[in-house]
Amino acid sequence: MSRNVCITAIEGQTGSLIADLLLSEPFASKVDSIVGLTLDPSAPKVSELESRGVKIVQHVPGRERNVVNLLKETGCDTICLIPPAKKDKMEISMELINATKKAGIPNVCLISSAGCDYADPRRHPRLREFIDLEAMTLAAKGDPSTSTGHSPCVIRAGFYAENLLLYAPQAQTDGILPLPIGKDHKFAPVALGDVAQVAAHVLSGKGPHGFDDKHRGQMMIVTGPMLATGDELATAASDALGTKMEFEDISEAEAKKVLRSQADNDDSEKEYLLEYYSLVREGKTNYIATTAFHDVTGNHPTQPVDFFKMYSLEIRPRKKARKN
Repeated sequence: MSRNVCITAIEGQTGSLIADLLLSEPFASKVDSIVGLTLDPSAPKVSELESRGVKIVQHVPGRERNVVNLLKETGCDTICLIPPAKKDKMEISMELINATKKAGIPNVCLISSAGCDYADPRRHPRLREFIDLEAMTLAAKGDPSTSTGHSPCVIRAGFYAENLLLYAPQAQTDGILPLPIGKDHKFAPVALGDVAQVAAHVLSGKGPHGFDDKHRGQMMIVTGPMLATGDELATAASDALGTKMEFEDISEAEAKKVLRSQADNDDSEKEYLLEYYSLVREGKTNYIATTAFHDVTGNHPTQPVDFFKMYSLEIRPRKKARKN
């Protein structure tokens, strides 16, 4: 049984890391080919993946018929749909889902977001978009006119711990983690690599009906393994770095200023982060979901202490010069 995988938004952190894993064992021997759809062919990660054997195809949204033909030309039987970090993410993703259905791609894995089911459509519109994308993806299950939906899987990724690196300047200069999450409620940041591990297992897994039966039809929620307040995150960072780190609860207005000045991602992604922080303040993220990760990979997700150790050079407070 062949397995030809197409990954959308491959220029992004999520898509490129999933592709990187599929190019390595134990996944590479289970995958026959990888095609990457990219909105930005000049992105550094794109050329690197192309040099390693990924076929790169430019994705030009806006004409669904062309996207259908593009997907058919890839020859893929499996697609990993990753909503791009763009202001028109919803429109691009909806078009891709419809094109996937018309192209008849049987195995579909959607990367969604944990917390979207708790989001209020008026106050958390960016988060709530994922509910609509999930519904569109899974609706194909009951459509006899297409083989798409025959073998679906949705992965709801938690708050990426890598987002904490946006506050590296404050960590290095002042030894603080400034987050607008309040002081009482908790959340469980997940390492991007853990989400990519789950996706790689799903995309390379095979069963009699497409995806491995252990994965097919699953709604997988993947968070980190530790519920933490801001203070507890700072403690984990302190333990990892061997130096004192403190949490500072900042206002949403200040958080917006920090993101504007320090984050180079799209405004829609900044809005998403602010909405997720709002969920934390409202007590809607007081849970962990690690069963899927353990069942799929056989391992345990990355602890906050280990995450901070991995990125110690980026966030370790710098020693201030002594003044005489």
